[in-house]
Amino acid sequence: MNQLHLFLPCAAGVEGFLADEVHAITGATGQDLLVGRGGVMLRGMWRDAMLLNLHSRLAQRVLIELSHTMYRSENDLYRAASEVAWEIWFSPKETFKIEVTAQHSPLTSLNFAALKVKDAIADRFREKRHGVRPSVETHHPDVRVHLHLTTDGATIYIDTSGEALFKRGWREDKGDAPLKETLAAAMIAASGWNPHGDNPQPLYDPCCGSGTVVIEAAQIARKIPAGILRRFAFEKLVPFQRHVWEAMLDEAEAAILPESPVGIYGSDIAFRMVDFAQRNAERAGVAESVHLRGGDALQRMPPSEQPGMMILNPPYGERIAAAGASGRNAAERMGQVERAGRETAQTEDGGEFFSQLASHWKKNYSGWSAYMLTPDLKLPGQMRLKESRRTPMWNGPIECRLFRFDMVKGSTKPRKAAEGHIQSDTQQ
Repeated sequence: MNQLHLFLPCAAGVEGFLADEVHAITGATGQDLLVGRGGVMLRGMWRDAMLLNLHSRLAQRVLIELSHTMYRSENDLYRAASEVAWEIWFSPKETFKIEVTAQHSPLTSLNFAALKVKDAIADRFREKRHGVRPSVETHHPDVRVHLHLTTDGATIYIDTSGEALFKRGWREDKGDAPLKETLAAAMIAASGWNPHGDNPQPLYDPCCGSGTVVIEAAQIARKIPAGILRRFAFEKLVPFQRHVWEAMLDEAEAAILPESPVGIYGSDIAFRMVDFAQRNAERAGVAESVHLRGGDALQRMPPSEQPGMMILNPPYGERIAAAGASGRNAAERMGQVERAGRETAQTEDGGEFFSQLASHWKKNYSGWSAYMLTPDLKLPGQMRLKESRRTPMWNGPIECRLFRFDMVKGSTKPRKAAEGHIQSDTQQ
């Protein structure tokens, strides 16, 4: 198949890390690999689309651009979709669905825009396949067509992924507001943790919940592809060749390491969550590579003699109550245990937890680095720690920062000085 224009959407703030990952998977460079807002553009082949679905941990989907045109009305969208050779991508026996996203589109109804594209696809099949057309299926379609509208531009994509790529195929047990696998992978990428580098370090999540961070880390350490357990939409598209895909899977499986080169640890005060994490790790094929235990984050000592990295999405609101005794007491006093969600940082309510966590780390985790994802820019001041780096990152619609704290004895700052200084954002 001729060269394709691929677009890989991702969470805001992750674009640069995704570009590095795409380069590592496909070898693409220069004008063949461009970073945009909210994703990465790639000129590549059909094989690259399959490889990226299998191996990417940061992309939300792998889309193939089929049309890009200017538009003023729904009729322009019908014409653009009519000119796409849909018959070379799927057959009338596959079901399909149109999904529309828009930024400042002048159209009054996105549903009507989707209907016009659907009609164009159906009419083209009737013309090319002697009156036979595929059916629409809104819940579990074989083929997803994406229409993206800007002020005057319309882009039509076919989706090679199917379900979003954060659905790795191993998660069945989860707690409240679980961290998406793609975001956990982005946190790991931003930290620079490399279990195969010159200085491999252990990794620890002291608030591991259902295990997302440690499972992602263990699969990275074992070189287990992110998509090894799931199916993809490209398997139902016309260009798909089963023997090529099977060879790709065989090559990927042959590269999997029997064990992790570094220790990977997780703990959570809720033993129910530790059980969830253990079962998820078993389904992900890394149960023997992660060490999971119950325990209060304010009391758990370093899991290894060698200093390493802590990577965590710390608790807020109702999850403070599940993180440690002081957090539970503070949340209960403020009446926040039932009401507060983790999307809003409740540092005033859980201040004792965060300041005591920092003191615990300062006393017992000398030489470790901690990466904490939070929507609260004032968290370093609350913890009386000075961050050495802050990376903008989005958790869905919520703007966050991934703070890095380097644990050195005497590293805590007086509260007044810490709260009076806000460092500007830098992306690294």
